[in-house]
Amino acid sequence: MELKRRGFFASVARWFDAYADDGAPARRFDWARLLPFIGLHLGCLGVLWVGVSTTAVLVAAVLYALRMFAITGFYHRYFSHNAFRTSRAAQLVFAVLGAAAVQRGPLWWASHHRHHHANSDRAADAHSPLQHGFLWSHMGWFLARENFATRTALVADLARYPELRFLDRYDALVPLLLALSLYAAGEWCAVYVPALATSGAQLVVWGFCISTVVLYQATFTINSLAHRFGWRRYATRDGSRNNLWLALLTFGEGWHNNHHHFPGAARQGFYWWEIDLTYCGLRLLEALGIIRDLRVVPPRLLGARRAAGGAL
Repeated sequence: MELKRRGFFASVARWFDAYADDGAPARRFDWARLLPFIGLHLGCLGVLWVGVSTTAVLVAAVLYALRMFAITGFYHRYFSHNAFRTSRAAQLVFAVLGAAAVQRGPLWWASHHRHHHANSDRAADAHSPLQHGFLWSHMGWFLARENFATRTALVADLARYPELRFLDRYDALVPLLLALSLYAAGEWCAVYVPALATSGAQLVVWGFCISTVVLYQATFTINSLAHRFGWRRYATRDGSRNNLWLALLTFGEGWHNNHHHFPGAARQGFYWWEIDLTYCGLRLLEALGIIRDLRVVPPRLLGARRAAGGAL
């Protein structure tokens, strides 16, 4: 009983300090860590009390788009794959925006993604649906103790930045500040701009809970569905597939077979008809001088390793 009590409090401590480890990794759920995750989903039910307004829906949509871009463009293509270069200041700004998506810190995200690519769809792959099933690959894997810690050895290039280590360690800080900011903004609007017909509670429910949960479920589909449904252009060693609908939902991440063929590309929709909104955003940042040196797919690789019957 005492050991269980200590384990529970250690899990609670990790809500606030991701590096507070109890030294007991295991392929089982950390139930105390599940509580905030469940609470965020239950928070969506608050819509029954706070109602809906155009303002709240717009805030939710904008935060979905901004945070999806930060996850796909920076957590994924930049931190995980070094698909382009940027300044240290811009790196921090987009790391903070990515942290607001409530998908842990940039080092944790990048380290587990690099581990995924090194072991894609093999037994060691933490979220392969072919190895572990749909539910585990969709959202079970990151709730397990074995995948809680950052795989620091895989992100030594990023761990040299103290600001990124801070965001990684205190990964609940940015989401908490976002929720508080939404509440404050909603209350300010209720007093000074009543025509917007919103409130602090309504912006928290829509802008934080609903927007984040939709962002979660969209992002998770790349792990669970993009290795099962779609078509294969390239004969990669895993089950990665291209899927138009997932690409639209996740701003280009659904071109997953393309991505596994050449992970370092800033553009995952290799051809003009493969819509990649994240790449459009990156090109805009490049034009503004915020990022540079976007990596492209070498022409010789576009036609290499074609799967039998793979589409253009």
